[in-house]
Amino acid sequence: MMLKSRRMRRSFALSLCAAFLAAGIAAGQSAAPRIKPPKKEKEPETQALPLPPEPPTAVVAETGKLAFQVSPLSAKGLLTQQVHDALKALERANGAATFVKLRAFVAGTGDMRRVATIVAEEFSAKKMPLPAVTTVQVGALPMEGAQVVIESISQEKNDKKILNPNGLAFFSAQQPPDLAIAAKTQEAVMVQVTCFVGDLAQLDRARAEVTAAFPGATANFVQPTRLAVEPGISCEGVGRLQKPGGSPAKLVFTGTQMAFGDQEQALRLAYGRLGRALESMKASYAGALMMSVYSPSQPMADRAVALAPEFLGPSAHPAASTHIVEGLPSLDATVAIELVAAGP
Repeated sequence: MMLKSRRMRRSFALSLCAAFLAAGIAAGQSAAPRIKPPKKEKEPETQALPLPPEPPTAVVAETGKLAFQVSPLSAKGLLTQQVHDALKALERANGAATFVKLRAFVAGTGDMRRVATIVAEEFSAKKMPLPAVTTVQVGALPMEGAQVVIESISQEKNDKKILNPNGLAFFSAQQPPDLAIAAKTQEAVMVQVTCFVGDLAQLDRARAEVTAAFPGATANFVQPTRLAVEPGISCEGVGRLQKPGGSPAKLVFTGTQMAFGDQEQALRLAYGRLGRALESMKASYAGALMMSVYSPSQPMADRAVALAPEFLGPSAHPAASTHIVEGLPSLDATVAIELVAAGP
């Protein structure tokens, strides 16, 4: 009987402890603050960076305010860095002037399409008007490791600063002595000369001839192909007229329009696009002053030149240069054509 009584007292004590423990847990649970689950962070929306605008097909500028520069050669870095460095050098040389046209000669294996892209990105970032751009691949530049040289045409912003009061004359590619005679005949002082040297072994001779014939002119030298297709030296350029000669007050500079394939229809399409580029600046083929044709193939270049009169018309007699080069920005392109024409 006594054992049973002890068991009952132990069972009662255990039940009482269990009750107090349950009450404490319940009290603790009711007193503990409720923790809210963390809010889910909103995932950032995927942003697509806008593509840089493409360089314009044509740009118009005032003839009297045009200046000409050539970027210094550099062997530092690869093509992208050299393009950036060349543009910086041209900006320093031109000051506050507005770029109208850039012509880039690219050597080596870099993607020459990057030139126009870099120009668009850099100019857009600085909120500068985009120039028309021409890019061709050449065989070599006169510096080991150099991959690009860029010629620039810019327009002075100062209304009172007139660089070419009597206008400009454009000269097709020819031997330096003949170019000197042509400039003298038109009473022009050469301000910019580009020489296509078939073999860079002739570079010293070309420099000497250009320096003697055109002192003070901005000069550029390139080897148009890796192999000496045309081993001689031919130079084209722009001269400042010394007397009033009917030079237009404004000029239109186009970028290149390319033909794809070897069919005549491809050439016609390129000329059609070039004509529309002129029309966008209120100019026309009839006012053509300088035509440049670039092609890796002599037969295709000849066909492009032969077709030109059909589009230019009987009244246009531009200076014309044909350059056989290493390549064009598109692997499928067979010919690239650009123009300088009288503006509106």
